[in-house]
Amino acid sequence: MGLTKYKFGELIELTNEKNANGLYGEDDAIGVNIDKIIMPMRGNLEKKDFSNFHLVPPRHFAYNPRGSRKLGIGFNDTEKTFIITFNDNVFRIKETAKKKILDTYLFMYLCRKEWDRYAEFISWGSSTEVFDWNIFCEEEIFLPPIQIQQKYVDVYNAMLENQKSYERGLDDLKLVCDAYIEELRKELPHKKLGNYIALCDEKNDDLVYGLDAVRGISIEKRFIYTKANMEGVSLKPYAVVKPDEFAYVTVTSRNGEKISLGRNNSDETYICSSSYIVFKVDDTNTLLPAYLSMLFERSEFNRYSRFNSWGSARETFDWEEMKNVLIPIPNIEIQQDIVNIFEAYNTRRDINEKLKAQIKDICPILIKGSIEEARKAKEA
Repeated sequence: MGLTKYKFGELIELTNEKNANGLYGEDDAIGVNIDKIIMPMRGNLEKKDFSNFHLVPPRHFAYNPRGSRKLGIGFNDTEKTFIITFNDNVFRIKETAKKKILDTYLFMYLCRKEWDRYAEFISWGSSTEVFDWNIFCEEEIFLPPIQIQQKYVDVYNAMLENQKSYERGLDDLKLVCDAYIEELRKELPHKKLGNYIALCDEKNDDLVYGLDAVRGISIEKRFIYTKANMEGVSLKPYAVVKPDEFAYVTVTSRNGEKISLGRNNSDETYICSSSYIVFKVDDTNTLLPAYLSMLFERSEFNRYSRFNSWGSARETFDWEEMKNVLIPIPNIEIQQDIVNIFEAYNTRRDINEKLKAQIKDICPILIKGSIEEARKAKEA
């Protein structure tokens, strides 16, 4: 018992097999992100040549060698084969190493912040830093015996299964909400949104609101803390967004086919860039802001706003187009019922994200525990 030192090159091998026969297409295309998650590939995939994409079969890893502070990597723990851009590398555990390291244990190891920092340290490049495969293979790892690895992998898998079970219930709730909306769309007449909303033009002229109130908007339809450098920026021209008011970015191009729009669902007042359009619901006894927000979050609205965006260098979805949006408006009681379901979904979704974060945060603890157990076993 104890720890055994290996070089990664003794344990893993590059595959990078091409999708040469075109067996896999748009629905199978993925990317990897810095949160170590495999996700559907974003952007316009029409007319994309997938024949030079790399295959990511089950139990294979994929990583983006170009990064900065965090390494984009993912592990295919499903039974499905995906494809990923040829710029990314795909690797697996060597057949000869499967009794030395478990693939899930390796993924736990690579999910740690300590590994991200180390990968950044050994990456090289001028404009873009690259985590080279050959350098990866030369790095060392100290492994506990496979039995100890399995013990800690079992803990990880139990937490993962709990989260996925919760997520399946989340999907069911979303399905109920979507079905309700679809039924309304078919049964109710659609009305122009412009008859129910009005522009808001209040500015932060008196500097009532400071840096802590500055927000941006994400394509997930959320207000977020701004990522912009605010040093020396005057907040006077910033637009005021009160509770239950909306704001959106008119530019929709280069945005992952989504529009950046959000409702201030807090009790605080925010301020945002003067380039954003801020508006509110005129009569909340006729149209609930939360109900309208739910309609905005649907993928159909993303597609509609992109299709009705105009321009050459930059395509924009302007205020007149927003007013032309047609929506079903049931009576206020039905709106509230739908909102209640949707808010329950959002609450569960937030809990699900916290569960995911807990799983990610426990990886370094499990790795450390396995190493310490192996050391103690050697000393005993």
